[in-house]
Amino acid sequence: MDKEKTCCVTGHRDIPAEQMDRIQKLLRQEILAAIEDGYTHFISGFAAGADLLFADIVAELKEIYLITLEAAIPYPGRMKTPDETFQRLIRCCDTVKIHSDVYSKGCYMRRNRYMVDQSQRVVAVYDGRPTGGTAVTVRYASGKDVRVLWR
Repeated sequence: MDKEKTCCVTGHRDIPAEQMDRIQKLLRQEILAAIEDGYTHFISGFAAGADLLFADIVAELKEIYLITLEAAIPYPGRMKTPDETFQRLIRCCDTVKIHSDVYSKGCYMRRNRYMVDQSQRVVAVYDGRPTGGTAVTVRYASGKDVRVLWR
């Protein structure tokens, strides 16, 4: 994959219901802007919340644009989730990469670093809290084109 044309997402799992429509609209705008800027490959960590919203929009836009969707899965057991949205979207992926052989404390961060390292643009659904995986990933991505959609 051409690193210059790869965009990933990081974001919170717990998006408040009153913010959901706004976040979906902003994500769609950012993905479309990335496509206009020549991005063709999109990576999602496939966690609940922002990751699945992003993947859902990319999957929909694959019907119109020549773009690809990659699932960055932290460990194999995550593939067994009964979440119907996850299972529907994983079938839409062009690539599925699993980043640890087993669950461990650091497997999510390993997955997040991979996504950032592969991407030139990072879309962040981030409310500004100073701790947690999204905060760490946004800080790790400093120096990249980080688009923060929510504070």
